[in-house]
Amino acid sequence: MKKQIVVALALLVSTMSFSQKSELKAAEKAIKTGNFADAKSAIQSAESLIGGADDKLKAKFYFLKGQALYANGTASNSDIDAAIESFNKVSDVEGSSKGKYTVQVNTLKTEILNNFLTKANSALQSKDYVKSSIGFEKAYRMSPQDTLYLYYAASTAVTGQDYETSLKYYEELRDLGYQGVETQYLAVNKESGEEELFDNQLMRDASVRAGSHIAPKQKNTESKSAEIVKNIALIHLSNGDNEKAISAMKDAREQNPDDLGLLISEANVHLKMGNKDRFKELMQEATTKDPDNAELQYNLGVIAGEAGEVDAAKSYYEKAIALDPSYADAYNNMAVLILGQEKEIFDQMNALGTSAADDRKYEELQGQKQKLYESAIPFLETTLKLKPKSIQAAKTLMNIYSALSMTDKFQDMKAKVAELEAGN
Repeated sequence: MKKQIVVALALLVSTMSFSQKSELKAAEKAIKTGNFADAKSAIQSAESLIGGADDKLKAKFYFLKGQALYANGTASNSDIDAAIESFNKVSDVEGSSKGKYTVQVNTLKTEILNNFLTKANSALQSKDYVKSSIGFEKAYRMSPQDTLYLYYAASTAVTGQDYETSLKYYEELRDLGYQGVETQYLAVNKESGEEELFDNQLMRDASVRAGSHIAPKQKNTESKSAEIVKNIALIHLSNGDNEKAISAMKDAREQNPDDLGLLISEANVHLKMGNKDRFKELMQEATTKDPDNAELQYNLGVIAGEAGEVDAAKSYYEKAIALDPSYADAYNNMAVLILGQEKEIFDQMNALGTSAADDRKYEELQGQKQKLYESAIPFLETTLKLKPKSIQAAKTLMNIYSALSMTDKFQDMKAKVAELEAGN
């Protein structure tokens, strides 16, 4: 009796093995003819039996399943995800990069990866950011060592305003410890005298050897970790999750206490939340860490100006200009601060009566107003020089020239304003 049971079991195993091979053969044939629906059906029939198969048969099963689900790139996103997962199982089963099906999968994965990247870049060019994000995410799943693709997926999702998806990808990048530091290869073009960026070291070195470029150098880009954490926080903020936003920044700064980028990012999160006092505190801390950063001084000037701290704001703008004489916005905001004081003068003038004393006071205030205008002119002129298309600066200058009876300059600026408005 026992012998009969053993024989029966042996027959059952043999039948299962035959069925598996038969279904896989059918799937293989269907894939070759492009009949992916039949291939998927055959794979589904074999799947329930594959658990007891040997590794060779399992590897073949996962290889064919991946092909059937991928359907030459025409499948749904969920089927493509399942196909990638199946392809990745092939090498797990074979346990060697030289396994028969692993070698075939690697060749196929390269083809599929390039297809994902082509579609992602094409969607990016046509500004279909959500579709581009999907393509980059699929490329990353196909090649997990290329974390840059996941970063692109997160960035394009943000641009496409798919914040839920971008948050998921950014948090994954954060948990991976992604830095995104890249080496850039540069050299100076002899003809133009300008420094140019090359795609890789080989191209840069070839240009130097050819004599078209000189002064080769390389440098690393800044880490993207601060940007990632900042975006996580800002997405939480836009979702109304203020506590999660602050928590994200706090955790990041605890891990990287000397990271200036994270410090500034936390300050910006507080500014978005309306916590201007905390923003100011953090920005002052940042200026201590980086006293030669003009942008930090400028931002402190903005906050001081909004708080009505005119002298402090002027001081910050002056520091920004001293550190970066080409900082157009700092010049412009200095002019705005100065001209903002004219309201007080106007209010005093309008409150005066008709007595002789009031007339004298009026003349005094008129002189103060004139000095105010005169002191704003250099900042506005510099702003316009640095930003020649700034209509607002041009209009303000035109009005000041008119008020000060500077006829020639008024006429020139009037023509400049008309030119700028016509260009828009």
